Amino acid sequence: MPSHSRTNASEPLFLFSAQTNRAKRRARGPKETAAMGSDFNGTSASDSFVKTPTIKFTQLFINGEFLDSVSGKTFETIDPRTGDVITRVAEGDKEDVDLAVKAARAAFDHGPWPRLPGAERGRIMMKFADLIDKHAEELAILDTVDAGKLFSVGKTMDIPQVAEMLRYYAGAADKIHGEVLKMSRELHGYTLLEPIGVVGLIVPWNFPSTLLFGKVSPALAAGCTMVIKPAEQTPLSALYYAHLAKLAGVPDGVLNVITGFGKTAGAAISYHMDIDKVSFTGSTEVGREVMQAAAKSNLKTVSLELGGKSPLVIFDDADINMAADLALLGILYNKGEICVASSRVYVQEGIYDEFVKKLQEKAKDWVVGDPFDPNVRQGPQVDKKQFERILSYIEHGKKEGATLLTGGKPVGNKGYYIEPTIFTDVKDDMLIAQDEIFGPVMALMKFKTIEEAIQRANNTKYGLAAGIITKDLNVANTVSRSIRAGIIWINCYFAFDRDCPYGGYKMSGFGRDFGMQGLYHYLHTKSVVTPLFNSPWL
Repeated sequence: MPSHSRTNASEPLFLFSAQTNRAKRRARGPKETAAMGSDFNGTSASDSFVKTPTIKFTQLFINGEFLDSVSGKTFETIDPRTGDVITRVAEGDKEDVDLAVKAARAAFDHGPWPRLPGAERGRIMMKFADLIDKHAEELAILDTVDAGKLFSVGKTMDIPQVAEMLRYYAGAADKIHGEVLKMSRELHGYTLLEPIGVVGLIVPWNFPSTLLFGKVSPALAAGCTMVIKPAEQTPLSALYYAHLAKLAGVPDGVLNVITGFGKTAGAAISYHMDIDKVSFTGSTEVGREVMQAAAKSNLKTVSLELGGKSPLVIFDDADINMAADLALLGILYNKGEICVASSRVYVQEGIYDEFVKKLQEKAKDWVVGDPFDPNVRQGPQVDKKQFERILSYIEHGKKEGATLLTGGKPVGNKGYYIEPTIFTDVKDDMLIAQDEIFGPVMALMKFKTIEEAIQRANNTKYGLAAGIITKDLNVANTVSRSIRAGIIWINCYFAFDRDCPYGGYKMSGFGRDFGMQGLYHYLHTKSVVTPLFNSPWL
């Protein structure tokens, strides 16, 4: 969820086209590395281009304070570049969630945040965004050492765009209005839009900053208070953001962070009777559990952004060079750890053979390695579990009879690196064509007609995204209206924008992030009706 350095508010949040997939990178010199600031402890990770940061925040953040967990437990967070322990982080559980919810409930029921004028909430959010810009390098480093994300992309794109997301919703905070109703009888009616209350925000590990602020920003603008659970694999940046929120003037209790595990802390948030809404991004399997918990507790509102198995459909008239670039980018960006990855690529038979050759050539130039190296395009998978899961799917694909065109093996003997992997001769019912692998594994298939392409693109339980590459506007319009997915990209991929609603069909979930629809998820509509003077109302 990447041209390089698009931070102007009027520019797309994320955009990949054939022209933006090659960055102008330069190696960082030793003097520049040494001058990166006081937040570095002077010790270098093995083979790393950037020094390891001092980890400042490892405790839970509740009611404006960093605290140990009630149990005193901690857990390790691991550097996927090496498999080494970065630090130990407080392990929150039900008792800690209770404390955080109590603080958030008090801040909502009695505190200033929901009662502030929208412009004042917006002013504090703007200051929060400025602080994120100021500390962009530190935050990008934390996401690199915790998640294996490319440092160059984090510093120039992910973190600046987090700040822009905050500014976008800060600008909306004083524009939350109901409407006057034209009633059918002698009644005066109007609606109010009010913050939904205390919200639980459960965030995945693949985009620990971007996806966090896709939830935090509209929730803050609406006047909600919140309990955040970052993924156990990537807790570090969320805690740093909590520190910056306090510096910006976000009142105590409004933003709380509980680090811990899904089966304990995440479940406690989903079941909690004093949480009014849960927004979850993650796997479809866990999304089911969140819904069940909400139903069994207080019927809290739920929004879910879940898995995907997105098709990229390439027609005979496509520019083959551009199509190959987009196909590779669509599956290899962020190591394939992206819910909208174009993991199923359908190529029309007239250009199929030429496309395969071009794809194979380009895959050889895709550099895998240390995500701090500015020449690298793919870092390590997030952890050992995900690394082994991807490799098991690769083995399964070979056993099912698919042909391994490129890759398929680990890279190096340290860390969780996997070669870019492309399978041909894939059939739609194979596991690698049906399951979300969440790694750098492409299933490449051939088709004949538009009708066949549409039918096969829809042959999945998911419906998150799809891509179409063609020069024919009629084909583009026909296919985009026929594929059942929440977002369709034509002659581009990953073309996200903070103004554009984003979410899924089918088992990819429901509800929308981004845009004004993303804000409305955190608001209730209240209707107010009074009879007009001396008018009958029954």
